[in-house]
Amino acid sequence: MFRKMVGSLRYVCNSRPDICYAVSVINIFMHDPRKPHLIAAKRILRYLKGTLEFGLLFPIGTNSEGSALIGYSDSDWCRDIIDRRSTSVYVFKYNNVAISWCTKKQSVTPLSSREAEYIAGTFAACQAIWLNSVMKEIKCEPVKPLILRIDNKSAISLAKNPISHGRSKHIDTRFHFIREQVTNGMIEVQYCPTDVQLADGFTKAVKLDRLFCDIYVLGRRKSGVSGPVPSPEYMDFEC
Repeated sequence: MFRKMVGSLRYVCNSRPDICYAVSVINIFMHDPRKPHLIAAKRILRYLKGTLEFGLLFPIGTNSEGSALIGYSDSDWCRDIIDRRSTSVYVFKYNNVAISWCTKKQSVTPLSSREAEYIAGTFAACQAIWLNSVMKEIKCEPVKPLILRIDNKSAISLAKNPISHGRSKHIDTRFHFIREQVTNGMIEVQYCPTDVQLADGFTKAVKLDRLFCDIYVLGRRKSGVSGPVPSPEYMDFEC
């Protein structure tokens, strides 16, 4: 039963980015679930039941900011206590609404948080190039360069500097794909503080006010309502 629940929740993640982190956590224990894992899965289902009327709202038309494809890339560092591998995360917005997001465990063990963020940036860059080709095919090509926001300045410097040195020479060649795209002007890497990093909620649990703020920024709205997602009465937050 637990495996069926997790499988169904993973499918729901295709339209509900706000549960991606929670589902990724219980997914780790699919092969040997215990009672706390079942309780966590049921709690996610209760959350979904209470927010059935919310969905991603795609407005008509675009503005100067909305016509740009903006991506957010992040990574946790060695979250898995078994193999010490990190998780790469990205989320892309177009017309101020999330259109693509993903969480995936990295195939190698990073030696630093910079390396983990750099690998996650390459993961996001590959998706950005694919999204650009798809949108170009449907006559909705975003403005160039494509924007990728990362909250690690060392990873940004590594992406912009094509010179290899002692701290990066061990990184696999395939992860330098982001360097090529930055050099060609296809992707522009920008620094993004952690407080406004939309991908941060995909790597760890966040406070309730931050969750509601991220939900609003990602474009989720209540059916028939164009305003922000409501928060609890006792909470007053700013996005």
